[in-house]
Amino acid sequence: MSTTLQEGDAAPTFDLPSDGGGQISSASLKGKPYVLYFYPKDDTPGCTKEAIGFTEAYPAFEAAGVEVIGLSKDTVSSHQKFKQKYGLCFPLAADDGGQVVEAFGAWVEKSTYGKTYMGIDRSTFLVDGEGKIRKIWRSVKVPGHVDEVLAAAKAL
Repeated sequence: MSTTLQEGDAAPTFDLPSDGGGQISSASLKGKPYVLYFYPKDDTPGCTKEAIGFTEAYPAFEAAGVEVIGLSKDTVSSHQKFKQKYGLCFPLAADDGGQVVEAFGAWVEKSTYGKTYMGIDRSTFLVDGEGKIRKIWRSVKVPGHVDEVLAAAKAL
């Protein structure tokens, strides 16, 4: 069972492969605020809508000085295909081992049609330049979410 992070807590550290072929890490983001959003699966309807939303808003996040990173347990090659198919413009981190998903408390028991299973809770974390979590959204509903995150990012 993972601990439940609260706003104001230090964000867990991470160092993961990304779709660009390199690594993306909390250390490389030091001093820069970022949005880390967890999503269940590449190229599924809700995840695609969310990723396209962040892509469309990316220039506004850039203007606010905030990086956007998508993270799921999919592989780097899956991320590359997903990114290319939809023209996504921000890094996608591959946490195929699930350690970062668990550290952020996004690995949860879910239920569909009466069956329970473990999966990623669609969640978003806004982290400031000092590595502190400023805002947490859990069990995200996609419509309107990117606008909420962008408003919070601009307010940093």
